[in-house]
Amino acid sequence: MKTSKDSKALDKRILEQIFLGQQEELQAKRKKRYCSRKEVGLVDLSSPQAQVVIGVRRSGKSTMCFQALENAGVNYAYADFDDEHLSGMSSDQLDAVLEVLYKIYGNFSCLFLDEIQNVEGWHLFVNRLLRKDIRVVITGSNANLLSSELATYLTGRNKEIDLYPFSFGEYCEMKGIDQGSISTQAEAFRRAAFDDYLKGGGFPEKFAMSDSSSYVSGLVKNILVRDIEQRYGITFTDAFERMANHLLNVSPTIVSVVDLAALFDIKSNVTVRNYIKYLKDSFILVEVQKYSPKSRQRITQEKVYAVDVAMMDERENAFAGENLGWRLETIVLIELKRRCRLNGCDVYYLMERSYECDFVLCKGNVVKQAIQVAYDISSDKTRKREINGLLAAAKKTGCTELLLLTDHDYADVNVDEAVIKIRPVYDWCVGVK
Repeated sequence: MKTSKDSKALDKRILEQIFLGQQEELQAKRKKRYCSRKEVGLVDLSSPQAQVVIGVRRSGKSTMCFQALENAGVNYAYADFDDEHLSGMSSDQLDAVLEVLYKIYGNFSCLFLDEIQNVEGWHLFVNRLLRKDIRVVITGSNANLLSSELATYLTGRNKEIDLYPFSFGEYCEMKGIDQGSISTQAEAFRRAAFDDYLKGGGFPEKFAMSDSSSYVSGLVKNILVRDIEQRYGITFTDAFERMANHLLNVSPTIVSVVDLAALFDIKSNVTVRNYIKYLKDSFILVEVQKYSPKSRQRITQEKVYAVDVAMMDERENAFAGENLGWRLETIVLIELKRRCRLNGCDVYYLMERSYECDFVLCKGNVVKQAIQVAYDISSDKTRKREINGLLAAAKKTGCTELLLLTDHDYADVNVDEAVIKIRPVYDWCVGVK
């Protein structure tokens, strides 16, 4: 992490040039068409709380905030601190930034601070703005810096909103694919679109690219180097990057700190735990805890997923192969994470000696739904394994809502007095029952 001795002073004239350029970019955005995202409705500009939008780099956080601000019709100013010209800025200069923004935008009631965590001591500045009754919208690509500092300095004065890359529904909207019709044609188009989504994922900027492999490689490298290695002063960068790529290659996977330490010749288990935490905090990996009443099992047997299927193989050092089942499971998990944040549920995986259930959804202490994911259940062995996993989960948790998601199957199956719904993922993702 940068320290105060690394900070550099910028002349107000230079600051004005930088923020005028950013204002031009903002004005250009008004001419573009954007996907409407559900999270826009979560941004509450009438609230005195800072609205904090967090998520992996390039997931569309800035654009989503822009939409929320434009929809609200408020006067706002914009400052992007992910600009290389502002690298090394300290909180001492934020007053000068504010002065320049008033000069450019005139009077405003809301301030949009993009990637503000790049400025050390930013939280003190934001707290002061809130005390002056200025509405603040913040984006960030590092959960640890934002959450820990907000919890310390803005207790009760912030609202966090998670944003992931495009869901399949948002992908369909951008592609002009009918999401609601159950006609044969609409179903065929939706399935074809899902095949593309299953391979390419949902990073918004990929839509305009014919070859996106270099984009994903650059994105992953940028996160590893800028957001983690430089910020946390990682010494053994080669071991760290090999471990990060390995976890993306084998995701979804249950994390074993001991095995990872041995595999990459890392002497300390604490170091491995820190590396994993950094990857989760930068949102490149998403965790799911084991369903268990024992806290130790939940914490020590975490399962990790890539935040988007594109990161599983569209990058350098990728050897994830073509396991479509893993990709399907990843898409389902990220969709569940979106939905759970909106409806107040938590998602876990369930594993016992004799069976596994991919996901159980809990609200409070009650399991609301058990979900299995399998790309192909045409073989009797696979079908039986997936159904038995659901039945065992139902018996253990008392859950009666059982769902098996596949690539294309549709059926309602009665087994042992339980009803198991089998649905294609591409319909489930867009809410087609």
